[in-house]
Amino acid sequence: MKQAIVVGGGISGLATAYLLREKAKEAGVELAITLLEKEHRVGGKIWSRREDGFLCEWGPNGFLDNKPQTLELCRQLGVDSQLLRSNDNARKRFIFSGGILNRLPENGPSFLKSALISWPGKLRLAMEPFIPQYAGTADETLAAFGRRRLGDEALAKLIAPMVSGIFAGDPETMSLKSCFPRIAELEAEYGGLIKAMIKLAKKKKQEFAEGKVVASAAGPGGVLTSFKDGIQTLTDILATELGASVVRSGSGAVRISNGGTVPYRVTTDKEELDADLVIVAAPAYATAELLRELDAGISSVLNEIPYSTMTVVCFGYERERIRRDLDGFGYLIPKEEGLSTLGTLWDSSIFENRAPAGRVLLRSMMGGACFPQYLTLSDAEVEKRVRNDLERAMGITAPPSFIRIFRHEQAIPQYVVGHGKRLAALGEQLQSHPGLLLTGNSYRGIGLNDCVAAAHRAAEEGLTHLLSR
Repeated sequence: MKQAIVVGGGISGLATAYLLREKAKEAGVELAITLLEKEHRVGGKIWSRREDGFLCEWGPNGFLDNKPQTLELCRQLGVDSQLLRSNDNARKRFIFSGGILNRLPENGPSFLKSALISWPGKLRLAMEPFIPQYAGTADETLAAFGRRRLGDEALAKLIAPMVSGIFAGDPETMSLKSCFPRIAELEAEYGGLIKAMIKLAKKKKQEFAEGKVVASAAGPGGVLTSFKDGIQTLTDILATELGASVVRSGSGAVRISNGGTVPYRVTTDKEELDADLVIVAAPAYATAELLRELDAGISSVLNEIPYSTMTVVCFGYERERIRRDLDGFGYLIPKEEGLSTLGTLWDSSIFENRAPAGRVLLRSMMGGACFPQYLTLSDAEVEKRVRNDLERAMGITAPPSFIRIFRHEQAIPQYVVGHGKRLAALGEQLQSHPGLLLTGNSYRGIGLNDCVAAAHRAAEEGLTHLLSR
């Protein structure tokens, strides 16, 4: 019987182990899988914590349903009937600018009426079809792309808040091709974003008329999806499905080395395990340490992938203490506004079962790549700053009746300029170590959908390797 070890018990590791097991069964391969997780709980940054009737997400709060692989995984696990789609009002998103919450326009007429972008800024945006496409060869930053195609105001009020909301990142350092490869492709293929939207809309209309599958949109699209008891439901079910014989929580890998009669040996804080296949689904910095003795070159490249900090702050209120409506997803804040938070999600408006009856749950984010120092603020200072921001943005003067603060020292990998070259270097170096695979959100997408898609690729590649031995 062949032996496989998966290192890391977050969504990436759990999904990889499960999919590898299922694919091995289908291929008739006898395979024993061991999943190692150093913490005593699995799930990684997915952690849905219910306290005092509030459901606080320690990390991500769901996934978009526009990608098939996560939905298919839920169907395989038999939990697709338990999926909870976000409320329709979650489509309403806001930007705090000029002292007010401005709803993000969803179409041309609403864009023209919106006060978010000034008329000079709107005129600059209207010039986008006439901007030459990128002719350089260097890895362009998101900020450089935004200024070049859309102008400074759109960068500050649209692109930068979006980057902080998704990556907790700094657009001045983030790579366009690595963060939003589809946008780079659209410019290269169609010459610009508006040109691409027009041509894709025509294609969509034609395919619909012909009864063909409708062309996918360029934007993120989809509906945010979770479970009644939080997104941790997915990782809990994966762990249960794999079973205690596979999942070893509280057992951390400390070193991966060449084996004796088998290719690899994984040393944990308790034992040594030999394996034909090792898939590492840990963060880049942790993977670098595991592989330091096996391959210093791989370890060095992995250490070049930076991570942003993040402080997540959950506030619960009696609904009657908040004067404004909460009909929406929440809002993001441009850095130029001078507030401490990156934005606030109206969690109890997005999903049901997030707050007790008559109460609401707000979840604010602090820190990110632009403000790493905020991680060291005291709880009292964090509460003070968040309350100040909520008063300025939403007019909330009442003290919260529920407070939880979660700190992430290394929250989200940053796909900074040169990330593509780093991935290429890793690919070349890993060729010297057949049967050693890396997966997770450090490489080609940070979202839950990206992690599941990467798990599929790792499971396929792992099975192919085992069949070739």
